[in-house]
Amino acid sequence: MSSKKVPVAPVTDLRSAIALLQQHEGHFIEIDEPVDPTAELSGVYRYIGAGGTCRRPTRTGGPVAMFNHVKGYPEFKVVIGMLGSRERTGLLLGHEPETLGYLLKDSVKNAIPPVVVSADKALQEIVHKADEPGFDLRTLLPAPTNTPEDAGPYITMGLCYAADPETGEHDVTIHRLCVQSKDELSMWLTPGRHIDAFRQKAEAAGKPLPISISIGVDPAIYVAACFEPPTTPLGYDELAIAGALRGRAVELAPCLTIDGRAIANAEVVIEGELLPNYRVREDQNTDTGRAMPEFPGYTGDAKPELPVIKVKAVRYRPNPILQTTVGPGQEHVNMAGIPTEASILDMVDRAMPGKLLNVFAHTSGGGKLLAVMQFKKSAPVDEGRQRQAALLAFSAFPELKHAILVDEDVDIFDTDDVLWAMQTRFQGDIDTLTIPGVRCHPLDPSQTPEYSPFLREVGSSCKTIFDCTVPFKLKKHFERSNFMEVDVERFVPGFNAK
Repeated sequence: MSSKKVPVAPVTDLRSAIALLQQHEGHFIEIDEPVDPTAELSGVYRYIGAGGTCRRPTRTGGPVAMFNHVKGYPEFKVVIGMLGSRERTGLLLGHEPETLGYLLKDSVKNAIPPVVVSADKALQEIVHKADEPGFDLRTLLPAPTNTPEDAGPYITMGLCYAADPETGEHDVTIHRLCVQSKDELSMWLTPGRHIDAFRQKAEAAGKPLPISISIGVDPAIYVAACFEPPTTPLGYDELAIAGALRGRAVELAPCLTIDGRAIANAEVVIEGELLPNYRVREDQNTDTGRAMPEFPGYTGDAKPELPVIKVKAVRYRPNPILQTTVGPGQEHVNMAGIPTEASILDMVDRAMPGKLLNVFAHTSGGGKLLAVMQFKKSAPVDEGRQRQAALLAFSAFPELKHAILVDEDVDIFDTDDVLWAMQTRFQGDIDTLTIPGVRCHPLDPSQTPEYSPFLREVGSSCKTIFDCTVPFKLKKHFERSNFMEVDVERFVPGFNAK
């Protein structure tokens, strides 16, 4: 299978992406009712279209929402849900939704590195420096508080960009950034993230690490930034994948107050330094013990000690748009899940070409914890290779917890069809394989010693394979009912089977 390109208008930044969605009914709405960024804004969008693992009731595949009047921030609009449906993600990337994993896989191999343009090419004309009187992040940016118990306002769609202090190689990642004071952001870095490796090197040398945070960019950049090792090893700049997705290099412009770079056409840029040997408690301003809603559908615990970004400047475009997201929602699934699919497809295809037809990083796992894998057995020798493919998937994406294997006649994007395969092609005692004591993702609340004494520490898990494929020698006994092929359009004009 290969990715299927579809016609799409040029998308170069957040504004052109919005303009594209406005041409397609059902993908974009504007809200003129004044909204409070403290819990209310996210509370509204939870109903409109968060989907995913978000608390019910919520709509899956709902539209992007642009809030035009944010209380206390007359300069800003806030947009949420840009990548909140797989269909919309395909529209923004110019490809069929079902083949986005293949698109991303190909883009890794055809990467186009970013280019640095002159500082005057940066579109953030309005500049506020931290050493100026009255500078305060809390009044400058309408960063939402997603629930009333959050540790504070969070920047949830900030692309953190920094360089290895020894090699000069760059990395871009999205991290949990909590506004702690007028010029400080706490930063939670999950184990293994490359920017944390850069930070540790700088800290060991007793030096701060320059870092930029770009907010509100071309959606292709957000998707590309969510690749993880081993697909993108230490020193691999994921902006090069975004370049391949668009067929042109991402443009970076020098920062004004730090030795760093930021995305030239971002809506907002924050410049700062990760300070060495300085930590803060994430909920120091609220004492709730909670951080913010995260992708598994639960609110994460506030961390007792987090590194701090000392902000040097905030820059933004005229009539700025702050982009944000709801942590447990469909948007996270698409940003994290499609790169997950690409990583699994690439690794399995290299080991057994043509056998893994497609992968879906399922919504219920936030794009990280569950993969549905469509495997084709063509000969008796293929029996058992489907399980090897699942083992490879765990290697391709270490945070994966569960893999469900299905045959080629199962629609992996239809949960009913996947569960049908489990009910009719699966026996728990012979088709379940467990791999205990393996690292996974620390945000899964079941992965703690308190949950199971067999788990030694937070983030340790039992990875499980559910083999819902038919044994090759029995395939003829598991053929689905074959209905007559008809031209439905003749009977129901305009009917779309998808």
